[in-house]
Amino acid sequence: MPNIKSYATLTAALAAALTLSACQEKAAEAGAPSKPECIAPAKPGGGFDLTCKLAQSGLKDTKQLDKPMRVTYMPGGVGAVAYNKIVANDAANDNAIVAFSTGSLLNLAQGKFGQYSEKDVRWLAAVGTDYGMVAVNSESPLKNLQDLADALKKDPKAISFGAGGSVGGQDWLQTAMLARAAGVNPKDMTYVALEGGGEAVTALLGNHISVVSAGIAEMGPHIESGKVRVLAVFSPERLDGKLKDIPTAKEQGYAVEWPVIRGYYMGPKVSDAAYQWWKTHFDAMLKDPKFTELRANRDLLPFAMTGDELNQYVLKTTEEMRALSNEFELNQK
Repeated sequence: MPNIKSYATLTAALAAALTLSACQEKAAEAGAPSKPECIAPAKPGGGFDLTCKLAQSGLKDTKQLDKPMRVTYMPGGVGAVAYNKIVANDAANDNAIVAFSTGSLLNLAQGKFGQYSEKDVRWLAAVGTDYGMVAVNSESPLKNLQDLADALKKDPKAISFGAGGSVGGQDWLQTAMLARAAGVNPKDMTYVALEGGGEAVTALLGNHISVVSAGIAEMGPHIESGKVRVLAVFSPERLDGKLKDIPTAKEQGYAVEWPVIRGYYMGPKVSDAAYQWWKTHFDAMLKDPKFTELRANRDLLPFAMTGDELNQYVLKTTEEMRALSNEFELNQK
């Protein structure tokens, strides 16, 4: 005959185990977003859009997020509008992450985000990197970087550069570094500031500008379509895969390098539970082979950094960019 006490003991043990499991699951999901959102601080089609969509698909495909994440667009000041809104008006939004890039850090270094600095948000995760580049319409007479350098030397005003950002931004700065390497004063260049990389590519395809300056990951679909020709990528060596035939600036005699990290930050007053939830799930996503494939498909290289490690990286990089900006007399404070 079964022992009633043993049943009671077993039942109690099972109940305790279930309770413990439920508590652990609840603790693990503490801070989970109810309406996850990624804010791209530009118009659709550029690097911030790419960054948000990478998080959107990466968190979903690696099963780190079981709710749909929406991507919203908040153009203005190449990130300044979104930064100011999050810090001043939406500081405790546990649902929202905001895309940033090396260009965001450059703008912070130059004081372009108004009264706020790099210390006014919570840096969450960096998930990949690509490199700057310059490209022309496939019908352009400029075939390589030397052709561009020669044209600049002949008449700097005749070549119009366009990019998703203002003078002093990362897309302008990489062309300024190129011009300086070619012996041309960057202040003599013609530069057209546009709102986002997508708008800059549209201007190039419509022959409204001569050269587009952006990140190589933004050019992937246009390279495959044959509509643009990349004159140089600003990486230390040639990239792999479908980008392997694109020459570096360095191999063409111009020592210009510009890495572009891509990541996310949150408002300064988000709850610790929410911040930890996002960090934990980004950490897991970054280790998943499915995400490695997603990142590679978007022409991004591995770069994984979260939490305090990323915060320290941001503080260090922003200081370095203040020094670089001083060289070009770009700082506003």
